[in-house]
Amino acid sequence: MKQKAVYRKIFFPPIWLIIVLTVVSAAALIIVFVQGREFMPVAYMTYVISFYTLVVLCIACIKTFPGYYKRIKRKVYGNQYANRYLTDVVYKTHINLYRSLAINLVYVAMNAVAAMLYSTYWFGIFAVYYAILAMMRFLLIRYVGHNEIGVSCISEWKRARQCSYILLTINVALAAAVLMMIYNHRGFEYQGVLIYAMAMYTFYITVTAITEMIKYRKYHSPIMSVSKMIKLSASLFSMLFLETAMFSQFGEETSPMVQRVMIMATGGGISLTVVAMALYMIVASTKEIRKHKKSEKEYYENA
Repeated sequence: MKQKAVYRKIFFPPIWLIIVLTVVSAAALIIVFVQGREFMPVAYMTYVISFYTLVVLCIACIKTFPGYYKRIKRKVYGNQYANRYLTDVVYKTHINLYRSLAINLVYVAMNAVAAMLYSTYWFGIFAVYYAILAMMRFLLIRYVGHNEIGVSCISEWKRARQCSYILLTINVALAAAVLMMIYNHRGFEYQGVLIYAMAMYTFYITVTAITEMIKYRKYHSPIMSVSKMIKLSASLFSMLFLETAMFSQFGEETSPMVQRVMIMATGGGISLTVVAMALYMIVASTKEIRKHKKSEKEYYENA
C-alpha cells in the first residue's frame, strides 16, 4: 500500500504543481536552446524535468479529458442549434455555404482593394480566384434557398454541372498565380511560428475536405457533392500557397531552379486534380440528366 501511495504521489501530483512544472520546463528549454547550452549539465537536468512533466501532464489529460469531453458533448448536443448543425446534414450544408460565401466575398474585397492600392496583378489574381469560388457558392445557395435538397434530381444535377463548368475556369487563376510565383518571385510569407499554425490549418482543411467528399457520397446529393468538391479545390490551392511560404522560410539552401520546378509540379498536380473532378462531375451530371429525362419520357408515353 505504501508503494502504491508513493507511485500515486509521483505520477499524480496536484494540478497546481503540474502547471508550475509545465511553465518552468518550457521556460528552461527555451533558455537552453536560445543560449546554445544543449550539452551542458544543467541542460540534462532540464531534459529530465521536462520529460517527467510531459509524462505527468499526459497522465492527467488521459485521466480528466474523457470526463470533460462527455460534459462538453452533453452541453453542445443540448443546444438546439448546435444539435441540428451536428445531426442534420442538409442544415449543416446550408450554414457552411453561407459562411464560405461570406468569407470569399471578404477576400474578394480585400484583394481587389489591395490590387488597386498597390497597382499589382498579384492581388488581382486572388480577387478573381475568390470571386470564382464565391460565384459557385452563390449559385448553390440560390438553389438551396428555393429548393429542398434531395427532391428534384434533375435540377440538382443541372446546378452541379453548371458549377463544374465554372470550376474549370479556376485553372486560369491558378496558372496566373503559378506564373507570378515562378517569374516574379511572388509568394506568401508567415512570420515566426505563424507558418506552423498555417501549415497545421492547411493540412487540416485538406484532410477534412477529402473525408467529407467520401462521407457525403452516401447521401447521393449532387449539390452536397459539388459543394465538397469546391471546398477540396480551395484547400488544394492553400497547399500551393503554403509551399511558397515554406520556401520563403526554409528554402535558403534550395536553388531557385528547384523551387520553380517544385512549384510548377505542385501547380500542375492541383490543376489536373481540379480538372479531373470537374470533368467527372460534368460527365456524371450529363449522364444522370439524360437518364432521368429518358425515364420521364417513357413514363409519359406509357401513361
